[in-house]
Order: sequence, then C-alpha cells, then structure tokens
Amino acid sequence: MKATLLTAEQLSSVAEKLPGWTLADQRLRRQWRFRNFVEAFGFMTRVALLAEAMNHHPEWSNVYATVTIELTTHDVNGLSDRDLKLAEAINLLEPG
Repeated sequence: MKATLLTAEQLSSVAEKLPGWTLADQRLRRQWRFRNFVEAFGFMTRVALLAEAMNHHPEWSNVYATVTIELTTHDVNGLSDRDLKLAEAINLLEPG
C-alpha cells in the first residue's frame, strides 16, 4: 500500500485522535515506562509483530524499562496515513 502524506488539517487533529502521542519534526513520538525490562521488551515484541504485519516499522529505543517509539514515513518524507494507523494500533496494545 502506497503511503499518503498527511495534510495540514490531518496533522492538526493528531493530538485528539492519538492520546499520548506528540507531533514534532514530522514525527509522531510516544514514550512508555514499564515496571521492568521484561515488561518493556514484551511490549516491544508485540509492537514488532504488529509492525511486521502492517509492513511499517517504527524507529524506537529501549533503555531498561522505558520504550520510545517514533513514527515517520521515509518514502514520503513526513507523516503519512500509515503512521496514524500504526500509532492507533499500538495504542490498542497498551498494558492495562
């Protein structure tokens, strides 16, 4: 599926559509803190399986119990509909 660059109007509504995510430098960013490394790694594993199924992969880091995810679409040089869909799906994986 070809990615479609988001419009200015779509970008302005990101905060209300994606709780917890921030928008900066053509990227969506979110950070999670877990009780320990195992929980953080488990969350990353679930995100990895989801990202692979969607064929859209995050830029991310993990430091002990903190996971940071940034989403952007390199082939359109900015945020796309694919980033929004992945962020929405990641939000559904949140530990509860």
